[in-house]
Amino acid sequence: MRHFTALTVAVAAALTLASPARAEVLPFPAAFKTQTVETNGTKLFVRVGGQGPAVVLLHGYGETGDMWAPLAAALMREHTVIVPDLRGMGLSDHPATGYDKVTQGRDIAGILATLHVDRYALVTHDIGNMVGFALATQQPDRVTKFALLDAPVPGVGPWEEILKNPLLWHFRFGGPDMERLVAGRERIYLDRFWNEFSADPKRFDEASRQHYAKLYALPGAMHSGFAQFAAFDQDAVDNRAWLAGGHKLTMPVLAIGGAKSFGPTMAAVMRSAASNVTEGVIPDSGHWLMEEQPAATVAMVKGFLDAK
Repeated sequence: MRHFTALTVAVAAALTLASPARAEVLPFPAAFKTQTVETNGTKLFVRVGGQGPAVVLLHGYGETGDMWAPLAAALMREHTVIVPDLRGMGLSDHPATGYDKVTQGRDIAGILATLHVDRYALVTHDIGNMVGFALATQQPDRVTKFALLDAPVPGVGPWEEILKNPLLWHFRFGGPDMERLVAGRERIYLDRFWNEFSADPKRFDEASRQHYAKLYALPGAMHSGFAQFAAFDQDAVDNRAWLAGGHKLTMPVLAIGGAKSFGPTMAAVMRSAASNVTEGVIPDSGHWLMEEQPAATVAMVKGFLDAK
């Protein structure tokens, strides 16, 4: 399998020298439009921009679709870039149910139907990996390429071993008492993720922390976040049932891990569920690839999408 590390190190070095330190959360390019799409019993906030073959970017926990601004800017000249906030996160609605990833895959399918998109690539991170995987199993003939960034997929590959990692205690943290503990302390709770899962916590900058903490303090947001994790058991059942049917994803898959996070384990996970997997590792990065090593991550993903 190919490794993208040499290319991305060179590109990252060049872009790092040219880029000033961020003073605020990077905005999406002005050409992007936003809209709210009613789909699958809820309303999802969506950003759309660019032209060409479609690519869907799905965020994870502790962030929103805003995390993808640098990648969206890099892709928009050659792709129509579609960036939703997942159910219960960011500026999307907070329904009481539907946080299993099969349902959320249908959420994204509804957005694509509304936008009249038939074929598309997927780029996903964290819980976005899980939603993207569900969508890819539902519409395998429509997904042209699939890049997954630094998070496992419930029930796939070494899932049970991954669950034993003490850093992942939050997978079982939830319920009304936990919500009361976190209420008004959302920033404290989220700092734990941004700090412990970074190679260097300073790379997840203060402007981003303030931005996301405000969004996760919105009414219902933390409840929805806990519901994302509470659904993992059902997600594992659903994914194992799909695998037991003899299925594998056949589109090209790029499994990217941060060198100081999941690293090559990402490829090990996806080889259990896909037949055409390329391994990618981002040097000197933890889990938050787009914050810690944005230039290297953008270069790796763009190289994968552009490859013939």
